[in-house]
Amino acid sequence: MKKLLIPSALLTASIGFFAFKSELTNLNKFHKSPLNSNGISGGKAGAPGEQNCTSCHSGSTQAGTTENLFTVLDGSNNPVTTYILGDTYTVTLAMNSNPSKKGFQATALTASNVMAGDFTATASTQLNSATISGGVRKYANHKSSSNTSATPLWSWTWTAPSTNVGDVTFYVASNKANGNNQDSGDQIFLSQHVIAAPSTSGIEENTFKSFFRTSFNTEKNGVHLNFNSLKADKISINIVDLTGKSILTRNIGFSKIGENSEFVSLPNKLPNGYYLVNLFLNNKALSSKILVQ
Repeated sequence: MKKLLIPSALLTASIGFFAFKSELTNLNKFHKSPLNSNGISGGKAGAPGEQNCTSCHSGSTQAGTTENLFTVLDGSNNPVTTYILGDTYTVTLAMNSNPSKKGFQATALTASNVMAGDFTATASTQLNSATISGGVRKYANHKSSSNTSATPLWSWTWTAPSTNVGDVTFYVASNKANGNNQDSGDQIFLSQHVIAAPSTSGIEENTFKSFFRTSFNTEKNGVHLNFNSLKADKISINIVDLTGKSILTRNIGFSKIGENSEFVSLPNKLPNGYYLVNLFLNNKALSSKILVQ
């Protein structure tokens, strides 16, 4: 029987090829799913007609009511619940747990699921878009430089629609990643946040709402309240944490007509985090978030 002789150079090349193929197979297994450290493609915010982060990360979604801390701020950095036509706002998003690795995607839609207004990125965010149900939606996303706990807060700007399109709903999907560089073990939180359409109840009511301001004073451990009152009303305040637990309830007295300023001390050793301040002027209620830190 004749012996089959294989040239040594060919044998060496063959071994090298199969070794490379084996290594490539292992690498593909490791990167079975995109890591998305620099953001994900559009259409993953969990809005109607689209996917969410579980399209790349295994597991089920969770309610993000307390995890996704979402705020829309006006030009004076005051939280708003109603938009003014054509105005530009700063949108902020924080994850309550502030995990070591994280990410997010968000969009804003009308009740007809059409993009409401426009987004502009800042240093901590970037934008992309996707066509969903025949319409183009814009999305805000994290960046590779803002996907860790070193960035406690993401922000971008939102320009409200120039015409009254009704209430606007922001859809947010956040990812509490475990940092194992795989698609398993992450937690996905979905939430919705409604910014109401411009009020049609009259100029006085709009003026009344636009003058409610809150700020936390670290040195004095208290909350400054600034608001307008159309008449002398009884004032009371209720502060709750994001689980709905009441932290403080107090009657302050009576307001004066025009601008008012009050200071309310908070309980000692209050845990850091966001709290909701509810101000009551007889039958009128105003709400605003504060960050205790």
